[in-house]
Amino acid sequence: MEKSDHDCLNAIEFALVGKWGDAHKIVQDLETQNAQWIHAVLHKIEGDEGNSRYWYSRSSLEVYESYLDSTKELMAIKELLI
Repeated sequence: MEKSDHDCLNAIEFALVGKWGDAHKIVQDLETQNAQWIHAVLHKIEGDEGNSRYWYSRSSLEVYESYLDSTKELMAIKELLI
């Protein structure tokens, strides 16, 4: 597993327990598509739709409307990384 994937998994774990800020610190500087997707979900959770849509466009993996439940979306990303 690449370090960036490991970092993404850590960010997901933080997000799942409500530590949005810690998760954000991890992914904000990563350039991978998965990190950008997680970044998009974090901004969705935060309620910042415009910023979230921006990060979805950067990731090119999903779109804002793909998942209604952010927890399920984070779990889907986690499954891809494992």
